[in-house]
Amino acid sequence: MKLIRQLYINNLFFYSLIGVIVLFCFAFIFPALYNAAWYLLLILLSFFLLDFIILFSSKKGIEAQRITPEKLSNGDENSIIINIKNFYTFPVFAKIIDEIPFQFQVRNFEIKRKIKNNSIDDFQYFLRPTERGEYHFGNLNVYISSPLNIVAKRYTFGNNQMVPTYPSYIQLRKYDLIAFSNNLFQYGVKKIRRIGHTMEFEQIKEYVQGDDIRTLNWKATAKKNALMVNQFQDEKAQNIYMVIDKGRTMKMPFNGLSLLDYAINATLVLSNVILKKQDKAGMFSFSKKVENRVVAEKRTSQMQKILESLYNVKTDYFESDYSRLYVDIKKNINHRSLIILYTNFETLDGLHRQMPYLKGIAKNHLLVVVFFKNTELFHITHKKSETIQEIYDKVIAEKFIFEKKLIINELKKYGIHSVLTQPENLTLDTINKYLEIKARGIL
Repeated sequence: MKLIRQLYINNLFFYSLIGVIVLFCFAFIFPALYNAAWYLLLILLSFFLLDFIILFSSKKGIEAQRITPEKLSNGDENSIIINIKNFYTFPVFAKIIDEIPFQFQVRNFEIKRKIKNNSIDDFQYFLRPTERGEYHFGNLNVYISSPLNIVAKRYTFGNNQMVPTYPSYIQLRKYDLIAFSNNLFQYGVKKIRRIGHTMEFEQIKEYVQGDDIRTLNWKATAKKNALMVNQFQDEKAQNIYMVIDKGRTMKMPFNGLSLLDYAINATLVLSNVILKKQDKAGMFSFSKKVENRVVAEKRTSQMQKILESLYNVKTDYFESDYSRLYVDIKKNINHRSLIILYTNFETLDGLHRQMPYLKGIAKNHLLVVVFFKNTELFHITHKKSETIQEIYDKVIAEKFIFEKKLIINELKKYGIHSVLTQPENLTLDTINKYLEIKARGIL
């Protein structure tokens, strides 16, 4: 019974068998073909038996395993490796069908390869998840054929496993040293000239060539009888909170990911940059209530706390309650902080409903509102209009694009900073804004 479950007949055998049957049919008209048809049938069955013996006589034909990352990175291409060991004494043809998680909706997945005898081979494919959560892989099925390619033996490896999908840690690695890199332009990060005085006194030291002569300490110079300068360091330990709106406006999809997931990925990367700059990183999400809170700290375990909290952020499809956000910030954030709010305003009316609460937050904190361009509208405005309906669509699209600009001006009137960005540029644009604020000493 086990052999029957493992046995699969390839198309070559079926086509050959159909040819023999057709030859038998012609034998009724041309009797001379009758013997030839029998000979061909015996040859075909002999090859079938020989191929069966070759494949099934070996107790240990192949071994295979699926190698996955400990966790998948949301929105990124994740490498999955299939390792196959061929113990046969001849090269084999392998058809690999991996039972990948249902979230990917891939029903025609297969890999075909030739594997040399007594060798090990690796095959790689990539998966791009678009949702956080648990992804369950099923069995790994490998169909092996000999050079005769008449029958195939099915090997099933019970590699049932669950792999969690976390916010984009691949982006996190990419920008890991961004705070200290001298080649920021290759990442798209702007170099901003430092102005203002966001410096703290560190120590007095002897002057060396290259020190700023404006920092000369004349009293210390007179005492030491040598040039002494004041040394400063960047002002550290400023509180930076990233606030994620998880209401229904953030469920809008873009390239398979929701705006919420883009905000989550950007929060993870920006938190790492903030901690590298010696500031305190914290975050929370809100909709009907405030959740997933991580208090701003700069401990070594802070990134892990933020990562675990971001993993659990889910949209609740409600309209976000900005009054609850205002009360929570007023109650729980006592020191002046930089608050980066990821949300989305489509119209000026939508902003006006929430403006009293945004103004209240901006009184005590430096508030940056991050919202999104609707790239579909840009496609419509750049498309040539040929019908009256297309003209109407273009005018309406331009109106919505203009309203986004009005939202920026409205926020600016009340001292609220803003970032209007495309979803794919969200991470870079928020990093640029944070570095600009640090450089200009606005906080």
